Amino acid sequence: MSQSVSANDALAQEFVQFSLDCGVLKFGEFKTKAGRMSPYFFNAGLFDDGAKLGKLASFYAQCIVNSGIEFDMIFGPAYKGIPLGAAVSIELARLGRNVPFAYNRKEAKDHGEGGSLVGAPLKGRVLIVDDVMSAGTAARESIALIKAAGATPHAVAIALDRQEMATEKQADGSTKDVPYSAVQYVREQLGMSVCTIAKLEDLLAYLGKQPDNTMGEHLARTQAYRERYGV
Repeated sequence: MSQSVSANDALAQEFVQFSLDCGVLKFGEFKTKAGRMSPYFFNAGLFDDGAKLGKLASFYAQCIVNSGIEFDMIFGPAYKGIPLGAAVSIELARLGRNVPFAYNRKEAKDHGEGGSLVGAPLKGRVLIVDDVMSAGTAARESIALIKAAGATPHAVAIALDRQEMATEKQADGSTKDVPYSAVQYVREQLGMSVCTIAKLEDLLAYLGKQPDNTMGEHLARTQAYRERYGV
């Protein structure tokens, strides 16, 4: 068990460094979808060339293998999940685990094969591959699609768990913080496994090890954000 935890910690630290090197993880002041001012921002869309995407897929594949999650196929939700799911399925095949892959369109097609689903038929235990999970809305949409096709939404693999309170829309249109994260909701309320390459606590651990004074400033601001919104 300790070896697995150690391997996961090392993978997470390597992933944080990789994300910084690629400009995917940035520090500053960023407004989140929930209206919070975050001291960091993670934009998986900036893994934007073949080498970066290939390396990203290798992180996902290793995380999935380390997790021991059993699944029968991969689903990549539109839009960011499409290249992610495809790249991860390629990397898993390279590692000797060849599984079917499917994705959805945002708008159903009314000609050709039609429908909103593309790729292998959805069946068995499905692993959803996406970038991050904020409010869990995208995950719920994927889960509904998978269930409607008669398959089982079994697990989710994401790059970064922000480990912060999710928000829920109220009847009057406003949003309210809830005392659990989107990842916790998916795990505890929906009963699905969640595999994350790195978490906010891994980012804090990385910042705490850096000798650079500017990183110390980022550490303090990120720690304060965690204390305010963390779960």
